[in-house]
Amino acid sequence: MTPSAAPPPKGPSGPSGSQASLVADKGLRSGALGLFSSTVIGLASTAPAYSLAATLGVIIAVVGLQSPVVIILAFLPMFLIAYGYKGLNQVDPDCGTTFTWASRAFGPHTGWLGGWGIVAADIIVMANLAQIAGQYGFQLVGAHGLAHNALWTMVAGVVWIALMTWICYIGIEVSANLQKVLLTVEVVMLLVLAVTALVKVYSGTAPGTSLHIAWSWFDPTRLRSLDAFTTGILTTVFIYWGWDSCVSVNEETADRTRTPGRAAVTSTVILLCVYLLVATSAQSFAGVARTGIGLANPDNASDVLSNLGNEVFGSGTGGQALTKLLILMVLTSAAASTQTTILPTARTTLSMATFKALPAHFARVHPRFLTPTWSTVGMGLASAVFFVLLSRVSENLLADSIGSVGLMIAFYYGLTGFACVWYFRKVLHLGPRTLWTRGIMPGLGGVLLLYFFVNACVVYAAPDYGSTSWTLPFPPHWQLGGVFVTGMGSLVLGGVLMLVYRVISPAFFRQEIIAVSAHEKDHAPDEKRP
Repeated sequence: MTPSAAPPPKGPSGPSGSQASLVADKGLRSGALGLFSSTVIGLASTAPAYSLAATLGVIIAVVGLQSPVVIILAFLPMFLIAYGYKGLNQVDPDCGTTFTWASRAFGPHTGWLGGWGIVAADIIVMANLAQIAGQYGFQLVGAHGLAHNALWTMVAGVVWIALMTWICYIGIEVSANLQKVLLTVEVVMLLVLAVTALVKVYSGTAPGTSLHIAWSWFDPTRLRSLDAFTTGILTTVFIYWGWDSCVSVNEETADRTRTPGRAAVTSTVILLCVYLLVATSAQSFAGVARTGIGLANPDNASDVLSNLGNEVFGSGTGGQALTKLLILMVLTSAAASTQTTILPTARTTLSMATFKALPAHFARVHPRFLTPTWSTVGMGLASAVFFVLLSRVSENLLADSIGSVGLMIAFYYGLTGFACVWYFRKVLHLGPRTLWTRGIMPGLGGVLLLYFFVNACVVYAAPDYGSTSWTLPFPPHWQLGGVFVTGMGSLVLGGVLMLVYRVISPAFFRQEIIAVSAHEKDHAPDEKRP
């Protein structure tokens, strides 16, 4: 089954017309998701447990005791950009999200690169998710030797990608229902860990490295340096990344002009609460030392929660059971995020193909499951191939590739914020609510992410940053950090692919499919909505 070939009308009248004129019928299952399911997808996509396990140690190593305030500060651009998504989705609920909106605001080339940013970021992060799933799967059954075996971890990761791809393939409702179960296990165990840790700290039964929570942890003026602040923020932005998945399934959502945007904003707020509670309690219990159970210990950096669980829950029968549940929680978190990483990427490429920005095969939808076929399977295959290649070449290269995701997150989230401001520029005078939610807030979010992107490029380019470094093969033979090379290299690769496809299929790039325009329709009733 292929989607309707009729694209939205071009020209200035297109975006000012009805909602139906903007969104092409792609054949997806409409009305399958409600507000709760959409919010669950937004939360599950960020993989709270996996994100904390993989990045909390890194954050604390950079900013020390100020990790709680950095978590709050990193939330701000995410919250602001979520309002940009909310506003754009209300008038153009297309599953291509950044690709479609940036195309309408700035033109086809910018829109194509925005779509590529989503695809590249998701493929790269899938490699790390697969590795985590493989390692924790073996730990769960007590096969610790296999958990540290690169070959078997790789095999298990590929199997995991295949399983999650299949679940996404057979239907959005199946995916959403599985997410509810996985997210429940995840959130409950995070709360149990946090509360148990704080009880032990304040009852005097925590290790000697424990600390009582202090207001100074929430003081941004105590951050070590501007570079530490920027690096800490960009690293922390990673743990919030993914909430936009609930917007990418907008065409499968009931009340698709309002529900996805509400789910996006709600997801970011819930994430802030969860992250702040767990990070503060973990820091209070274990401290920030670089030795022992300290959260800044580099030996624990890649798996903070597993090591913390052994100390918090103890070695008794009940403690061992809870530690196993904690391992299961991180595994389910990686599973949930693997699945919900496939969902938005498949829908981005589906939309790009529908608007003739990618080959038509990627626009195919399964006649029974009503899910993208080539786009879903293609995402799974690309992720598996990337994971295998990096695993076989170098684990250090794999680690640096994950670090580079922050650049692409800042790129396409920031682009969405700017697209919101520019697209709605002609209606910002209609009232204070429109001005704030479609102008000031997404614009400020875009400026913040642009600053973090530029500053991070400078920091990441240092040859001693990350696990690898590269020397340019041409004069002046600069040596650059692997994180910078992977991140910027991915964006440059997207530019090359875009130029190649512009030659193959020029219609989209000539604005014959999506025209550049501004939103002009009076949406004054939106001023009165809660």
